[in-house]
Amino acid sequence: MNPYQELLNIAKAAALEAGAEIMQIYDSGDFTSYSKSDDSPVTTADYKANEIITRYLDQHAPDIPIMSEESKHESLEVRKRWQRYWLIDPIDGTQEFIARSGDFAINIALIENNEPAIGVIYWPVGETLYFASKGHGAFKESPNEDKQIWVRQLDDPQNGEVLVAISRRQPRDRVMSRMTKDRIYSTIPLGSCSLKSCFIAEGKADVFLRIGITGEWDTGAPQCIVTEAGGKVLAADFEPLTYNQRTSLINPDFVVLGDQRVDWEQIVLYQLVSKNDE
Repeated sequence: MNPYQELLNIAKAAALEAGAEIMQIYDSGDFTSYSKSDDSPVTTADYKANEIITRYLDQHAPDIPIMSEESKHESLEVRKRWQRYWLIDPIDGTQEFIARSGDFAINIALIENNEPAIGVIYWPVGETLYFASKGHGAFKESPNEDKQIWVRQLDDPQNGEVLVAISRRQPRDRVMSRMTKDRIYSTIPLGSCSLKSCFIAEGKADVFLRIGITGEWDTGAPQCIVTEAGGKVLAADFEPLTYNQRTSLINPDFVVLGDQRVDWEQIVLYQLVSKNDE
């Protein structure tokens, strides 16, 4: 029996309801864009999705606090008393929403004892839902598929070709310069962080190195899904990511890893190159 099933169902329903609404906005093009204090974009669609998700979670799980990218954040003094809480990114990939690439998603995680215990990612354009709960596997539901998902197992973990998910919005070399030259790579351009992570979870890519500002809401849901699919999400120096343990909610650079038989620390040379860049 899955002790998280009821809360997982609530998170899935909230994501689907928000996804239906933002697809109407996306299709109509009737939204307004703004710049936040860190110069990252936000739209009225982000705010609408946030409103729908927080209302749904409040209604169906009123005892669980909510932390969202698009809501006011409580102080660490308040947050550190939370044994569990919802962690939300109403639209991951707002730039992609604005650019109409379709590569945006809704992220909902349940963090329990400072670790992701539930992860739900909904890709509205593809009508695809990825979800997982701690100890109970990762799954994908779409119009054409309904299955458990796993990271890709390389035919040759020591020398096989590595599929690298990269951002549409960053120069390719910004990531590839941090990979060893001793392997063969193919790159897969995608938009949102969470969709890149889902590609790794379902075996369509092997590694994703994120360089740049993200928040804990960008990794909570993906970390649960990737972990349950047999991979890992770590800080880019291969240390664990932390949740709700610092005043800042900003992540370090991070890496999403597939096949755990691969010696990823010999492939992702983030620390070496980053020091040389300073």
